[in-house]
Amino acid sequence: MIERRSALLVMDFQPDIVSNFPAAEAIANTQKVLAAARKAGMPIAYVVVGFRPGHPEVSANNKGFAAAKAAGRLVNPSVIDELAPIAGEPVVYKRRVGALYGTDLPVILSAFEANHLVLTGISTSGVILSTTRLAADMDFAVTILADCVGDNDAEVHDFLLTKILPRQAEISDSASFIASL
Repeated sequence: MIERRSALLVMDFQPDIVSNFPAAEAIANTQKVLAAARKAGMPIAYVVVGFRPGHPEVSANNKGFAAAKAAGRLVNPSVIDELAPIAGEPVVYKRRVGALYGTDLPVILSAFEANHLVLTGISTSGVILSTTRLAADMDFAVTILADCVGDNDAEVHDFLLTKILPRQAEISDSASFIASL
């Protein structure tokens, strides 16, 4: 059995994102998870969507980001105050939906010596799905804290957490995670 070396990922909890999602429960539960992870000394990394001025990373071929750019809806890369990082907790900027593709997060996770990712974030059908799929392909063990994620579509959220994501991740919750520390 391989020893799990876990890292907590707090993803896309940005003002412009959470204001468009039913995120209150996920935020409250993630606050508890953050406090417990910090107390246990678990490595924590934040992931936010962020683009350079003029958004040169946004291709016209990228349906989601191109539409957001055209509508002037590209988000501010800050983390909401309730979940703000503290000194020593890195913030990774991503330019795509998933946290691992094209970012320096794999280098940070390597420095953490992490082989197990604990995921929190908004949204289930966005960053959680994309990050889980690539993390599994990269041979990370993945745990998704179901009460620390959210999506605008409850049916899609439930379908992903019960039918799709369990194929590559363990689905748990904040209370079980905290109890395991």
